Amino acid sequence: MTPILIAAAVGLLVTLLGTPFAIRVFRLRGWGQRIREDGPHTHLEKMGTPTMGGMVILAGIVAAYLVTRFVFQDMTAAGLSILFATVGLGVVGFVDDYIKVSRRRSLGLSKGAKVAGQAVVAITFAVMTVNLAGSSTHLSFIRDTGLRLGLGVFVVWVFLMLAATSNAVNLTDGLDGLASGSSILVLSGFVFIAFWQFRHPCPGPACYPIGLAPALDTAIIAAGATGAAAGFLWWNAAPARIFMGDTGSLALGGLLGALAITTSTQLLLVILGGLFVLETVSVIVQVVAFRVFHRRVLRMAPIHHHFELMGWPEFTVIVRFWIIAGLGVAVALGLFYTDFIARGGVG
Repeated sequence: MTPILIAAAVGLLVTLLGTPFAIRVFRLRGWGQRIREDGPHTHLEKMGTPTMGGMVILAGIVAAYLVTRFVFQDMTAAGLSILFATVGLGVVGFVDDYIKVSRRRSLGLSKGAKVAGQAVVAITFAVMTVNLAGSSTHLSFIRDTGLRLGLGVFVVWVFLMLAATSNAVNLTDGLDGLASGSSILVLSGFVFIAFWQFRHPCPGPACYPIGLAPALDTAIIAAGATGAAAGFLWWNAAPARIFMGDTGSLALGGLLGALAITTSTQLLLVILGGLFVLETVSVIVQVVAFRVFHRRVLRMAPIHHHFELMGWPEFTVIVRFWIIAGLGVAVALGLFYTDFIARGGVG
């Protein structure tokens, strides 16, 4: 338990103390946020707010992992593969953000270039997690379902998962602190799941095959990311003094997908990250409705903007959506623990 607490503390301190420095540097460089012209008018006042704060979050995650591993034990292939997916997608987001701020526009990488970057990271992660970390290629819900995908199909599945989770967090990152606060809740859930698997690594039906060191390594990364996101939220909460940008949202989203794959909770992530699913579905429904029926279901997508245009104060939307995120995490953890008890486990 001590390594997990240290990782969370290091991640928290790095972002809590490092973000003010990043704000000053980004302002000097002119790395300010570009605002959608079709968005709520209240967002125009956010124009120019420093962005790319995800760089600080990534620094917090990496520092938390390295410090904890240096103090306690060696790194594992599972931990390194998760870290690779997180940093790799963060790099894709950084390139996207840099194009936006350097060319002073709200559009960065083309869709094709962004998907290609996500594909390279996802495929590399899939190969690493199977060949080096020994992860299962089975489809999983709360644990492996027994449905073997095979390496080829598994690689495609990993790409779909990482692309979906990174884009989902990116879509949610439209209000001050919404994505970072929601990510804290989901990451906290993964801390519990990974630590539980660390405490029950036996061959029985109620136990988990991930192994002691990989499970602890996974919990450490999740804890470090939780602390890093919490420290960043201090400065990102409304009214935000800095935004995470695609650098942060793609990294955090990719991290969630990588954690779900490593802990064999792939489909459980749909519930655990229920808010991110809701945001993504709202965009899909809006696009399909407009193209097929030439009508808009929502006043604006993602759905958090719909409630803003209905007259809800921004802070009200944020807090209520945090509640939705928390409920998703609570239900998912309840299912996880219920499955353990049903298989004969003893808490």
